[in-house]
Amino acid sequence: MTETDAAAAVRRAVGAVVDPELRRPLADLDMLRDISVDGGVARVGIALTIVGCPAAERISSDVRAAAASVPGIADVALDVGVMSPTERKALTERLRGGRAREMPFGPGTLTRVIAVTSGKGGVGKSTITANLAVALAARGLAVGLVDADVHGFSIPGLMGLVDERGAVPQPTRIDDLMLPPVAHGVKVISIGMFLRRSAGDEPLGAVAWRGPMLHRTVQQFLTDVYFGDLDVLLLDMPPGTGDVAISVGQLLPNADVLVVTTPQAAASDVAVRSGLVARQTGQRVIGVVENMGPLELPDGSVLALFGEGGGAQVAAALDTAMLASVPLSAALRADGDAGTPVVIADPGDPAARVIDQLAGRIASEPRGLAGKALPVRLG
Repeated sequence: MTETDAAAAVRRAVGAVVDPELRRPLADLDMLRDISVDGGVARVGIALTIVGCPAAERISSDVRAAAASVPGIADVALDVGVMSPTERKALTERLRGGRAREMPFGPGTLTRVIAVTSGKGGVGKSTITANLAVALAARGLAVGLVDADVHGFSIPGLMGLVDERGAVPQPTRIDDLMLPPVAHGVKVISIGMFLRRSAGDEPLGAVAWRGPMLHRTVQQFLTDVYFGDLDVLLLDMPPGTGDVAISVGQLLPNADVLVVTTPQAAASDVAVRSGLVARQTGQRVIGVVENMGPLELPDGSVLALFGEGGGAQVAAALDTAMLASVPLSAALRADGDAGTPVVIADPGDPAARVIDQLAGRIASEPRGLAGKALPVRLG
């Protein structure tokens, strides 16, 4: 193999390395620079998206390994640079498919959008949402998760995105584009990623925003976060029928809505209202999930700590299906606190099995494509 042929082989190998944040090969992202081979030494140039790119170490390691895998290469000299502003602009335009900066999940999207809501807090809505997202991703679907509960965000902790110091990773920014962190195969965005502790072990700052700021935050999450091509986008909604519910109804009138409640009347009565508000904005209520439902004990008896029948009552009031009754589970709670959802930490747990069945039911429902433009090119 001539050195010219070797250089071409190295370029192909390095070009196939996938950027861990953008999930695309380096060649497709125009991140390759000069590549040559001299006396068995491959000299490889790449350009990262930004200075201090969080994925720099992994990309460098993968590039070295790819270049070294080419026959005849004994050593790799890597030169790591950074894209120019013009190159970054071209990259963001490429990622957006040449479209202007816009929200890609509105009517006409091929992504199934599901807003998970509840009438009141404390029913385990966020825990159900996080586990459902992970269970869908485990089935091979491309899944995004928006923590729209701006005041009571808990998704970063439930998804294991909080380190031992309580820090949450920030999305990587490429100009006005944000790359969301990935946890358990799910791309996640939350306001908790933008808040910092003031000192020591103090808690994250509180968000004290009203309508316009809440609307802008949700809109920015849906517009400026680069999720790529998704099969399913889940939104963990705040409880009740306030500003965010109205904003999501305006921004995503095409969204499906999943209502979460507990069996007790105090939760089920108000859960109906969240479904009614969703319908007023044109959204479709696809079903009800009852959490903390009756648990079968080892002796065969049933513990109905929070009562029975609330989920079925909500489903009847909304004229929709009762999709699942997730039994009371210590593992569901403990694994959520540990940041490893029960569907992967303890898949044999009764709650994990029910949530996985729910994911299977949602994944098996075909996305309606009537009236939607498909990305097909002729010629």
